[in-house]
Amino acid sequence: MTATTRTIETIASTPALFVSFELGESSWKLAFTTGMGQRPRERTISARDRVAVRREIERAKQRFGLATDVPVKSCYEAGREGFWLHRWLVSEGIDNRVVDASSIEVNRRLRRAKTDRMDATRLLLLLVRFFGGERSVWSVVRVPSAAEEDRRHLHRELLTAKRDRTRVANRIQGMLANHGLRVDWRQSLTPQFDALRLWDGTPLPAGLRERLTREEERLALLSGQIDALESARRERIRTGNDTATLQVQQLLALQGIGSNSAWLYVMEFFAWRRFRNRREVGALAGLTPTPYQSGESNREQGIAKAGNRHVRAMAIEIAWGWLRFQPDSSLTRWYQERFGHGSSRLRRIGIVALARKLLIALWQYLETGVVPEGAALKPALRVR
Repeated sequence: MTATTRTIETIASTPALFVSFELGESSWKLAFTTGMGQRPRERTISARDRVAVRREIERAKQRFGLATDVPVKSCYEAGREGFWLHRWLVSEGIDNRVVDASSIEVNRRLRRAKTDRMDATRLLLLLVRFFGGERSVWSVVRVPSAAEEDRRHLHRELLTAKRDRTRVANRIQGMLANHGLRVDWRQSLTPQFDALRLWDGTPLPAGLRERLTREEERLALLSGQIDALESARRERIRTGNDTATLQVQQLLALQGIGSNSAWLYVMEFFAWRRFRNRREVGALAGLTPTPYQSGESNREQGIAKAGNRHVRAMAIEIAWGWLRFQPDSSLTRWYQERFGHGSSRLRRIGIVALARKLLIALWQYLETGVVPEGAALKPALRVR
């Protein structure tokens, strides 16, 4: 008898209540069962009604003839509700799993029926299979602690503010381009608006001038918020002594790594996740290859893009900067020997491979303190 068979028999002989959540904005679908081959009990409750969740779990135990202290195992898909529901379920003594929705198996037909009721039932059957020993039926999300999740707000707000500022600046330039005009949005705009003249020498129309003034106010507000956020980040880097901030300071010692990348790498990636090997590092960033092989067909589909999009975008950006600021490192020499003399397309393909290798090297640097081979430290930090 194999270990998997013994595990399945042990789980099958232990009574448990399985429940899946299909979460909506106004209502939640709950599906209950005690094992395979049993018709699920389905209920609909108001969204985020914790009293109703407790009530339906107790009623399900009575319906299936289970003891009041029987273990409850639950799951739901990661999404808008985040992780608060998981933390509450765990505090209630429920063994919960947060599931990556993209990893759930689905029917491959061109047209397939899909309803919240069907999704809850399908999720429930996968939950039973998961606790029956089939660990590959889906991917379970690693839930960060409340403190780890809270650390992400500063840089995400900063990214949002910068993106909104770019949109406002582009909108200003677009309105002026309709009249053949242009300004430097990084400088004071009011004097520039006053000096602008249309093709016939007349000043800006009143309606356009009023709208540009309001857009200028939005731009100034966003710029002030960005300055405040960056100042707060600098202060936390300078004075912080927690594990995450120390990792940021350690990454900043390398040439080619600035505040934006160091902070994002740590708060989104290294500070809350413990990696066991280099494959996990590449997979969580979505930088792993996706080969397709079937019969005589054998091709590469590109990177998976299944991980953290913030880290993946930054990893590509830092990889280009690494070639410039770390020309003597072994990673730069590897890239130049293999892709440096190729076409533009080949160099772009190679930069993704370099980004994956560099991300793994930075993880090893944080774990062991060993500087990547051939990499240079910043002069001021090296002297210090």
